[in-house]
Amino acid sequence: MNITSRPTDYWQAIIFDFDGVIVESGDIKAQAFAELYRHHGETIAQAAVDYHRTNGGMSRYLKFHYFQQNLLNNPPLTKEEEQELDRRFSELVMNAVIACQAVAGAETLLDKMVNQIPLFVASGTPENELRTIVERRNLSRYFTRVHGSPRLKEALVADILSAHPLDPERVLMVGDALVDYESAQQNGVIFLGRVRPGDDNPFPKSVEIIPDLWPLTT
Repeated sequence: MNITSRPTDYWQAIIFDFDGVIVESGDIKAQAFAELYRHHGETIAQAAVDYHRTNGGMSRYLKFHYFQQNLLNNPPLTKEEEQELDRRFSELVMNAVIACQAVAGAETLLDKMVNQIPLFVASGTPENELRTIVERRNLSRYFTRVHGSPRLKEALVADILSAHPLDPERVLMVGDALVDYESAQQNGVIFLGRVRPGDDNPFPKSVEIIPDLWPLTT
């Protein structure tokens, strides 16, 4: 049976990635990386965007360190340099993510499921920033917990499973990046991929995909 064909009472919980799953913010983050690295030249800026798109769901901190050593060929980032990049990146994306469009069907799905099962977020966005965005978008009421970086996503999913009496095979994770799929696999939960129409599919052929969240609302 396809994942989207299972009755909603089959699931004990749903874990959502945030960017590209709840909100259409993928392009916002890509543009922010381009802006952050543009003073190094357009080739570097485009390489940063390409790496970001290929590694969706990865913490921005890991990307900063990768760019520093592999694109710029510079010594490793200091803690102060990392914090400054993080501050500038947050300034570029925060208000835009708060204001951007929701993924089609997301709000309907959250409204439908909030009183039936616990709902969670496991995202690569820094946790404090993520919680601010969720709160300012008036989404806090939907989620039992909102988890973000710097902890790796597989650890976030593991924490959710250990903190709640859940059967992993009846937990659904919805993500738009390969790291989401790998985190689900490592924790034994069921995975459903969201691929925006027109985007390349990053998942193995065996992974069921949806264009938006409407298929989960029926």
